Amino acid sequence: MSEDNDAVELDEDAETEAVDADVEEEADTTEESTADAGAEGASADAETETETADDAVETDAEAEGADAEADGTDAEADEEAASPFDDDVMPDDDVDLLIPVEDYLSAGVHIGTQQKTKDMERFIHRVRDDGLYVLDVSETDGRIRTAADFLANYDPEQILVTSSRQYGRFPAQKFADAVGARARTGRFIPGTLTNPDYAGYIEPDVVVVTDPIGDAQAVKEAITVGIPVIAMCDSNNQLSNVDLVIPTNNKGRRALSVVYWLLANETLDRRGADTVFALEDFEDEL
Repeated sequence: MSEDNDAVELDEDAETEAVDADVEEEADTTEESTADAGAEGASADAETETETADDAVETDAEAEGADAEADGTDAEADEEAASPFDDDVMPDDDVDLLIPVEDYLSAGVHIGTQQKTKDMERFIHRVRDDGLYVLDVSETDGRIRTAADFLANYDPEQILVTSSRQYGRFPAQKFADAVGARARTGRFIPGTLTNPDYAGYIEPDVVVVTDPIGDAQAVKEAITVGIPVIAMCDSNNQLSNVDLVIPTNNKGRRALSVVYWLLANETLDRRGADTVFALEDFEDEL
């Protein structure tokens, strides 16, 4: 079992690095595009100088140079107005979100995997040219609110949050601390919910899992004892044993921090609490 868990964590780390790299690549888009625009401008200037040197086509060269300069100006204006992120992440741009859409994008909440299940199809907005599925951010936002409504009906100590994924452990624990829930991060010990003779046995009323795949043991035991499961699900997750889905990138450090942060604050708000946490409280300093 230990070797299997090590293998799973290695796969998770590799997959998470790929997702984080993809988010950083999007964040660099404006800078790279500006450099490309400068290079194109320089190339246009060089071409104009060459044509000007040819007396036979001097007039044409000047005209082409003027056109190139105008095109360069338009390109620079377009680059300044462009978002550094691919912001086509939901069908309705007028949706009232909990946080600005740019904050969801910068955390990579919308970035799915290159696989999708039929279960998750309704939460996917589109597929990118690189094969990554883009999750509908408005669905993520709405499901966070729904999950908060649901959790606010339970006694805090009867909520259990789990995360076997490395990048979900810190924000999951912070969520538990914030709302007064219990947390089981790292390997979920078999029998935690089903074996009364186990020293760590507990009887929660609801379970929140970071990933139904990595937290499969917790999901299995929750189903066995008949308690509902709230799960953060990526484009490749199956939902057969999940009662409430929060569609999100569940492999990235920043994405999980944002979702757990919002879920904590929204749950506290439903309880009428005055406490409001900052995103920094949910970000692990590695």
